Amino acid sequence: MAAAVKKRSCGASSLVSLVCALSLFPGGESVSRKLSVELNPGSTSTPPGGDLLHVRAVGDNDTLHFLFCSQGAPTLLLVHTNTSSSTVQVNWPQFVARNHSGSLKVEPESSILDSTAVVFSRLLEYDDVNDTADPTSDLFPPYELQDFSWSRLNLSGPTALLCGAAATFTNGSLCLQLSVFESEGRGRSWPRLLHTANSSQLEVWLDSVLPRATRSRFLLELQAVGGAYPLSRVEVRRSIDDEFTPSIFKVSQWVSSVNGSSDVLGFVQWKPVAYRQSDPALENATPCRHSAPRPQSGEAAAAASGLIRAFYAEPETFGLNVSFGLAGDPFYNSTKFLSWS
Repeated sequence: MAAAVKKRSCGASSLVSLVCALSLFPGGESVSRKLSVELNPGSTSTPPGGDLLHVRAVGDNDTLHFLFCSQGAPTLLLVHTNTSSSTVQVNWPQFVARNHSGSLKVEPESSILDSTAVVFSRLLEYDDVNDTADPTSDLFPPYELQDFSWSRLNLSGPTALLCGAAATFTNGSLCLQLSVFESEGRGRSWPRLLHTANSSQLEVWLDSVLPRATRSRFLLELQAVGGAYPLSRVEVRRSIDDEFTPSIFKVSQWVSSVNGSSDVLGFVQWKPVAYRQSDPALENATPCRHSAPRPQSGEAAAAASGLIRAFYAEPETFGLNVSFGLAGDPFYNSTKFLSWS
């Protein structure tokens, strides 16, 4: 899944993308960017409650700040500024208390062009007893990702791995892996999403978790958070990218636009396919579907995510669910693995 934000002042675009991989593609003219990586910026000790990763991607005349946080529900925030000298400042006592808006700032604040965040809020499971792939009934109590026990971020250059588990898991984990890039390319495994110097990618997978029914299927709840123009609708477009993702001819874009205008300011993009094996291939692909975005409580999003609380004073929030599998497809129990790309 990918998300993008257009740079209104000079026509460039920012994109965040999610696979479940989430890729962020902020636009810009840069062919390459200089990356710097800092874990828990400005902190003199390991903060309780989770980590904050800051990847600073500097172009000729702008900067992309990628912030990935496990304080509460995992959250990826992109802030695009119009200067190559902008910085992130964190008031750590307030940040870990998770009750202060403004405890994380990008300065100078006047340089901020756009910001978009995606919160991974809940994992939903239902018993598909009649094999209809209809998640409207037989839902188990949701897994609130803010309540997961999350590992410390495992860093390898501009790539970070985060894994966690619910207290009720007897085995397995939910993992998210963030990658930020210096230059253009494609992912090595399907769906081989395009990335540039203006993008990141966040892969998500569920591995070896014991389902609560033999016919369980899963959904992932996402919340998109922004300022004046939140991501409010999903557009489905035809794709001719079959060379890289065989048999997948559509792309979904969760977009933001000005009221009464057709101008798109930002978007999250994904291909409607997931995989039932850790080595993605056509034979283990399964379709995924999304619900219509609906307005949600900004206060609830801030309560769930320490990063949202810290950065946004008045978060505008929309949420949607992505469901995996269609009627007749194998159930999660068949492989006990699911990745969304």
